[in-house]
Amino acid sequence: MPGTDNIKGALIMMGAMCAYTFNDAFMKALADEIPLFQAIFFRGLAAVIFLALLCWMMGQLRFRFALREWWLIALRTAGEVGGTYFFLTALFNMPIANVSAILQALPLAVSLAAALFLCEPLGWRRLTAIAVGFAGVLLIIQPGGADFSFYSLYALGAVACITLRDIAVRRMSRHVPSVFVALMAAVGVTGLGAVGSMFTDWAPFSVTSGLQLLGATSFLIFGYIASVNAMRFGEIAYVAPFRYASLLVALVLGVVVFDEWPNALALAGAGVVVATGLFTLYRETQLQIRQPMVPDRIR
Repeated sequence: MPGTDNIKGALIMMGAMCAYTFNDAFMKALADEIPLFQAIFFRGLAAVIFLALLCWMMGQLRFRFALREWWLIALRTAGEVGGTYFFLTALFNMPIANVSAILQALPLAVSLAAALFLCEPLGWRRLTAIAVGFAGVLLIIQPGGADFSFYSLYALGAVACITLRDIAVRRMSRHVPSVFVALMAAVGVTGLGAVGSMFTDWAPFSVTSGLQLLGATSFLIFGYIASVNAMRFGEIAYVAPFRYASLLVALVLGVVVFDEWPNALALAGAGVVVATGLFTLYRETQLQIRQPMVPDRIR
């Protein structure tokens, strides 16, 4: 039944976004005890083991792809690595809700990049929404204001890197297994943690930091499984907007766990970004109905 599938897909998507945001909260809490690269390495190591097992069980652990596909996998992995570094650096130094709000501009950035680099059509309605959405990002960042944080630029760097990641996916053949692509990205991110850890002093894990790392890893894995399954139920137009549940969860966690609350301008900017993002997703869905061969994205 389409209605039941839509509701199921929406609930799974909300669960995925909650899981990703809880992962972010655990990683942010780790900043008090564990250096960034050490946390990235250990979390990534667990993700690699899980994804390798999942890939093997699904029969997707194969390496015979055309050179073009390997270049795209490498490009996507580079985007994932850069996005992880910039995002977590911002997260360790900024309110979680502010970082999450800036990341909500991702659909706008992907639409603009697809038009510039892939020659995908971009009508005046979406172009206007993108311009308004980026104005909302400026409200969140507040350059030159008393609440401006240099680490907002890191969050923007994360948006740029994740946009590169998603653009690479758009060019990738459907014959390349999605779990295998995610595994390669996890290997790249773990490598980032390993290299970075060589130049930083490691800190011993306490019971608290160990449990926080376990929580981050568990929610990351659950979020991955849920986000993959969410798109297998219902219609994309119905399910995709529930990605924005992560912002609400980030606001609540920011207040309850970290005693952080964005100012009025940042909240207004977040509202603008979400509204324009929803409109962009709606317009893209209408285009996909007319041109159904557009490749799926991988978060």
